[in-house]
Amino acid sequence: MSHYDAESLAGLLQVLGYDEMPLAMFYSDSRPDEGFHPKPLPLPTLEQEARGEADLGAVWGGWSCVLGHLWLARKKHTLAWFDREHYGCLGGAFFLGYNKPQLENIVHYVSTGVPGVMEGERYFRSPEQARAYYQTLDPALAPKPYCVFKPLDRLEPDETPILVNLFARPEVISGLHQLTLWATEDLEAVMSPWGAGCANLVTWPLRYLAQGQNKAVLGGWDPSCRKFLKTDELTLALPWAMFQAMIENWRDSFLGQSAWAGVRRKIERSKEAWGEGGGAAKSCGQPE
Repeated sequence: MSHYDAESLAGLLQVLGYDEMPLAMFYSDSRPDEGFHPKPLPLPTLEQEARGEADLGAVWGGWSCVLGHLWLARKKHTLAWFDREHYGCLGGAFFLGYNKPQLENIVHYVSTGVPGVMEGERYFRSPEQARAYYQTLDPALAPKPYCVFKPLDRLEPDETPILVNLFARPEVISGLHQLTLWATEDLEAVMSPWGAGCANLVTWPLRYLAQGQNKAVLGGWDPSCRKFLKTDELTLALPWAMFQAMIENWRDSFLGQSAWAGVRRKIERSKEAWGEGGGAAKSCGQPE
């Protein structure tokens, strides 16, 4: 069974000037037999940390970013996957639904640090504020062992996306952003809450869905993930139903009007400036 009209998807990507295949995100019982993933690491719990049993040296020594693995998957037109042993970093383990509550080590790391021990990132004014954020976001536990990101055109018949992740510069994002109204008739279809790179790709859109809200999430704002995005690139996570509505209905939208034709010319100039070819490509250029 086809998940979407491939011809209509190709037309949408072409008119948007989007040159790579969007990534489907879903959870699976089956471990993928290909693709990129973090190396195995111990995943300590808050209780183990409190007892001094957490091997944090091993965790920090094997650190890798979820978006870094997604970058490789994008570049090679293949998969990226994660699980409780292959999670990359403690933030990713939390945001993808493999470990909560969040460790105090991370609570201090993203806030003020520990004097003489660890420099803080200072995204939060205090550990208390950071702790409250993690408690408020409270992602659902992963429903299946593996979190998989896979190009849409490589989905198997039994693989149904939960979300679709796109990565683009603002001119392309503007088309996607405005098309959400055409697809949903919701003036507030796009949200942009505070979060890490993977939180805005996965955790926040899943949270909205769990609340019965069909919301896209604009992200890529996290300075710590910017190195794994191209210059000026942002992310947009869409519920599968919303993206399906875009594929089915875009032809009658503003994308066929003169205002968008002017934006398309800007998109082509941007590609020329960055040395990126046109067409619905299956790979992408280099990040910063």
